[in-house]
Amino acid sequence: MPLAANDTPDKTRRLQIKLYLAAKRSPTRRLHALYDKVHRTDVLECAWHQVQTNRGAPGIDAQTIEAIEAGGVPAFLAALQSELERGTYRPQAVRRVRIPKATGGERPLGVPTVRDRVVQAAVKIVIEPLFEADFADCSFGFRPRRSALQARERIGIGMQRERRLYVVDADIQGFFDNLDRVILLALVRRRISDRRVVGLIRSWLSAGVFDGGALLHPEAGTPQGGVVSPLLAIVYLNTLDQWWQKHAGALTRYADDLVILCQQPDQAERALEVLTSMLAKLRLQLSPTKTRVVGLADGTAGFDFLGFHNRWIPMFRDRRRRHAACWPSQRAMQAARQRIRELTLPQRVGLPISVIVQDINRFLQGWIAYFRYGNSAQHFQRFDRYVTQRLCRFISRKHNRSGLNYGLRVLMGSKTQLGLVRASGSVRYGFANAGGERVRRAV
Repeated sequence: MPLAANDTPDKTRRLQIKLYLAAKRSPTRRLHALYDKVHRTDVLECAWHQVQTNRGAPGIDAQTIEAIEAGGVPAFLAALQSELERGTYRPQAVRRVRIPKATGGERPLGVPTVRDRVVQAAVKIVIEPLFEADFADCSFGFRPRRSALQARERIGIGMQRERRLYVVDADIQGFFDNLDRVILLALVRRRISDRRVVGLIRSWLSAGVFDGGALLHPEAGTPQGGVVSPLLAIVYLNTLDQWWQKHAGALTRYADDLVILCQQPDQAERALEVLTSMLAKLRLQLSPTKTRVVGLADGTAGFDFLGFHNRWIPMFRDRRRRHAACWPSQRAMQAARQRIRELTLPQRVGLPISVIVQDINRFLQGWIAYFRYGNSAQHFQRFDRYVTQRLCRFISRKHNRSGLNYGLRVLMGSKTQLGLVRASGSVRYGFANAGGERVRRAV
């Protein structure tokens, strides 16, 4: 039963299980007595722990997590609890920041204040089980105990076992910025009749965005970066998921990225038409530059999804047979090389080599853990060579030498090669569950 993380306190977890089972037993039931659970002491403490663990930047009030810790967390939570109980809590506008996108341009993110993040986390703890009881199996993004690797496994099975080799590779344009708030709140009310909880959600949607010294009030969308925003996004698209699962069953979605696997080209074209029509009812549209129909059968084309490039290729030992394969996409490889470049910039030459290796290893461990499930051996080997070259040039520069030969001698002269993590040899030809365990061999 996908509910909260394993470190959720027992009392809070029992609440979530109770709410989940109540919703599961009655698919049309609307729950009303929820607000008093939001400001329960154990729920607020759990919400604070989640926000504290994620850290994050301050909002427009400039109050940091460190400042709250220094002033006393119990006092902070007690004051917040009092505001919620008396009905005087009011959210502040989110602070807009922009981060560069891998495809170019910038992605706007909304940073709520820490106090707003805690209240959002508390509401999410209470209402998420109600919606989890309704969510479809084809949805994987931002859900408890579900992962991008599980979504990739679903795609691999669809390609290999069901021979679905015509793909609608789709992306919803400006998804978080274009959610219709009237539709969203109507979908929320299908499960929640507590007006105070719905009022909290409405207040976050309308709190405004502080951008470049100006306070803006967009009429649509939910700020990407809020604690509760991913859950609301899943609620918004759940009607799409449910319809597709009942009528076709070949949709795999992770947030606003989705693919539909079909067995025939005309089915794929029809699926694209239906998808476009259904999204229009939700006042959304597909990105024309990121949406296409791809035929995989001849092995000359593939598609990218969640960082992996997926393709139908000949088997190594029998070229007459083909199988579903995947490896890090070109964009994922470029992003990884860029990160290694950032960690070995000349500006960092004053740092000890051990610190540089430690930073590289920290990145590599997470990157390898994600991409090791697939057909990534050759890409891992090439990436190892790139990392070695960058590190060796960095070492040479640190000792006022040119080229990479001096750095290579230092690296190879170390019995442990300075403790540098290697990607080669770590590939697992299978898939991983939410805990990262190998669950079956790849086809």
